[in-house]
Amino acid sequence: MVDHTEKLDTEPMLSAIALGSNLGDSLVILESALKNLDQTPGITVKAKSSWYQTAPVGPPQPDYLNGCAILEVQLTPEELLETLLGIERQFGRVRLEHWGPRTLDLDLLLFDQLILESPTLQIPHPRMTQRDFVLRPLAEIAPHWIEPVSGMAIAQLLEQLNSAEGNRSNSDITEQYFDGDSPQLKSEYKY
Repeated sequence: MVDHTEKLDTEPMLSAIALGSNLGDSLVILESALKNLDQTPGITVKAKSSWYQTAPVGPPQPDYLNGCAILEVQLTPEELLETLLGIERQFGRVRLEHWGPRTLDLDLLLFDQLILESPTLQIPHPRMTQRDFVLRPLAEIAPHWIEPVSGMAIAQLLEQLNSAEGNRSNSDITEQYFDGDSPQLKSEYKY
């Protein structure tokens, strides 16, 4: 495996994250989390998707508001993960129940073309290709980004998932929201 550590000290890398919330004022929480990320040294929010209301996975709980963002980072994957977990805690995230309700969930999906498996972090996110509520917003902002394990573009993975689910459009998405207060960022990158 290629060691990206020394490269990260000087060159920005692109990362994709998923954001979700189903407790509190989810739209305000998600928008605030993005602002918090953008104000963090070593992180610039380059693009974000629309927000999607989705049915929960796991125990009975309120619907989620989900979306994705592309970040330009000058951090290691582990530093980015720690930053994401710290922001979750700032917004009141308490990890009590697997797949339980949460004020904020930030998942590291992709980090450039890195494939990483460690006790604390797996990149690409191991379940991202199975989740419409991740692939649909990610395809909105990075349709051509190649997921390195499958070698397929995000848009292709979404199409494949929808085909596998019997061509159900918006399989777990109940409603799409466009931005409230902040302007939708358009990516300046081609993925």
